[in-house]
Amino acid sequence: MAPCAGIKPLLLEMDANGNPFVVHAALLWDENDVILVDTGIPGQLEVIHKALAEADFPFEKLTKIIITHHDMDHIGSLPDLVNASEGRIAVLAHELAKPYILGEVPTIKSKRLVPPTQVDVTLQDGDVLPYCGGIQVLYTPGHTPDHISLYHKPSKTLISGDALTSQDGTIMPPNPNFTPDMPTALKSVAKLLALDIATIITYHGGVCTDNIKKRLFEIAKG
Repeated sequence: MAPCAGIKPLLLEMDANGNPFVVHAALLWDENDVILVDTGIPGQLEVIHKALAEADFPFEKLTKIIITHHDMDHIGSLPDLVNASEGRIAVLAHELAKPYILGEVPTIKSKRLVPPTQVDVTLQDGDVLPYCGGIQVLYTPGHTPDHISLYHKPSKTLISGDALTSQDGTIMPPNPNFTPDMPTALKSVAKLLALDIATIITYHGGVCTDNIKKRLFEIAKG
């Protein structure tokens, strides 16, 4: 297994119809791969190029993109990134996300067909990806039926996608306005209690390191 060089959030400061829209994607890397987790809303190719460059990873080094779920603020710029790479970038997503990414089924919330993009590797709960020291796939539905979170074993970091949010470093539940099945979402949070987590990267809110076990327990109780 390749030695892991690191993981960090990738701040994407985007413009959503004239309004600032900030998310925290995640970047993992080792001697063989540079992996981006989630891609922001549509039209963010230059924003992502700039963020990668500022993180000292030029776009040309990006080898894989992992999608946590098919909401438009996560897969929006995926087609542009894949097209710009001329097929270099491999796309990984849960098997239930595949028809949305392929443009076969409208997205659940925005009711849109997305520009079709290939899915090179379909993921299932419990898969351990042999990149960056080991990335465990956790099926965490509720926010969407296809939602996954990722646990980076060497750093004990959870990439939560939208299974969790945060505010000022405090872990918060998934946003109820965009989580159609909250009971299932809270069961997914309870599942995370089995992990030894030192850091959580929430897509909406950023990095959390304090009171992780306590907050997960409180959120899971509902």
